[in-house]
Amino acid sequence: MWTLPNLLSLFRIVATPFLLLAAWLGQEKLFFTLFLLMLLSDALDGILARALHQTSDLGARLDSYGDILTYLATPVAVWWLWPEIILQERVYIFAAILIYIAPAIVALLRFGKLASYHTWITKLSALLMSTGVLVLLIWREPLLFHIAVWFLLLEAMENIAITLILPEQKSDIHTLWHALRYRSQHEGSHEK
Repeated sequence: MWTLPNLLSLFRIVATPFLLLAAWLGQEKLFFTLFLLMLLSDALDGILARALHQTSDLGARLDSYGDILTYLATPVAVWWLWPEIILQERVYIFAAILIYIAPAIVALLRFGKLASYHTWITKLSALLMSTGVLVLLIWREPLLFHIAVWFLLLEAMENIAITLILPEQKSDIHTLWHALRYRSQHEGSHEK
């Protein structure tokens, strides 16, 4: 349980209230420091888990919980620090939140728990979103953030399709094709 990848995911979970506190207190430098560390831990946990052969269902769930907390706390923190950005980008921010939670709701309804697919498009989407949010916050340039939200829509559609295709909850499904292949293998093993 106490593997380095799991500790990195736990860091994001534990850091979330401090990210919010930094924003509440108007501490921009502390907010950026925590936010960058949280993004870095998100980037590294999966890489290290695979490199160190420490992948697990627990690790996948911790990573997903860390992601959810980070991505849902960030708009609240930004509201406290820079309300003008939230007002200016409210349509895209609201859309991003709805798009982000839609696959989680579908997974909860279908399997009774959150999905931890860690698809390739999810990894690219996280990189785009993280970079887009940083560019928006630092330089007030929204274009990359807008592109990231549209890309997030593609990610959500794939994750929902995977949830609907899989016969049972499974972690680390890299693409829709992998989900179809898993379902086919699962159905083939039940026919024997």
